[in-house]
Amino acid sequence: MKRLMLGCAALAFAGAADAQELTLQLKWVTQAQFGGYYVAKDKGFYEEEGLDVTIKAGGPDIAPTQVLAGGGADVIVEWMPAALAAREKGLPLVNIAQPFKSSGMMLTCLKESGITDPKTDFAGKTLGVWFAGNEYPFLSWMHTLGLSTEGGTDGVTVLKQGFNVDPLLQKQAACISTMTYNEYWQVIDAGIAPEDLVTFKYEDQGVATLEDGLYVLESTLEDEAKVADLEKFVRASMKGWKYAEENPEEAAEIVLENDETGAQTIEHQTRMMTEIAKLTAGSNGALDEADYQRTVDILLAGGSDPVISKEPEGAWSHAITDKALAE
Repeated sequence: MKRLMLGCAALAFAGAADAQELTLQLKWVTQAQFGGYYVAKDKGFYEEEGLDVTIKAGGPDIAPTQVLAGGGADVIVEWMPAALAAREKGLPLVNIAQPFKSSGMMLTCLKESGITDPKTDFAGKTLGVWFAGNEYPFLSWMHTLGLSTEGGTDGVTVLKQGFNVDPLLQKQAACISTMTYNEYWQVIDAGIAPEDLVTFKYEDQGVATLEDGLYVLESTLEDEAKVADLEKFVRASMKGWKYAEENPEEAAEIVLENDETGAQTIEHQTRMMTEIAKLTAGSNGALDEADYQRTVDILLAGGSDPVISKEPEGAWSHAITDKALAE
């Protein structure tokens, strides 16, 4: 029996030693927004595929595209507007999977600002906007409304918003950028009642672009061994996402276990995971071509300063998901 146990242990060690290493760079800090990946690692889904996956948290000073370009990751989580903008500037990014079906982005406004309709009430107002690639959907939206972002009574004044809700709480802006799963609830937790707020979801306004897709460099897809690893990674990741959708509380606990900052709470992460599940619902991981084209069309509609200036070529591939999701 002792010899058998030692043999099993040796086999397990050998299996771990033979596991293929793969590094994922997240777009932001450790939180339920990336719950599916943490679940896949915690539940052994990656290990079952023969992968040793390292998940690197992001932050305000970390640009996933730069990490990928510098060889610091094999695959990244990024929003499509930022990915397509980077591709047009020369970084050959390719979307290989799209776990998020819907956008969680919205503008949250104080009701006292008098804003009830973006078409008529944004003009002359100050709006908080995230930058570092997150401003692209907003700029395209303002163009569709015919509003300048240079201020004035016929335009909007753009306040470069940090990744917090202070501009709304301090009434520096009539509206700020929020995500359905995060900053909106920070506003609520700060003591502002939902009935004192007005929200405009990008999805409802017809200007939603794809978020939180998985991207690699074109050269990665030319390497058969790396392609095989990516197929395993996507299959295991989507297994993690579906588990997270069905078990949001457990997924939140797993996220907390991986949060080295100690800044997160189980209440906030459980609420976030519940909202995130609404965005991943309906996706099996494969990019929907219609969703992709909608995103491109919105980004091209930027007037004199569009996010991208021409229709991208080779910006996505089903090569990974066709095999990863075939079973």
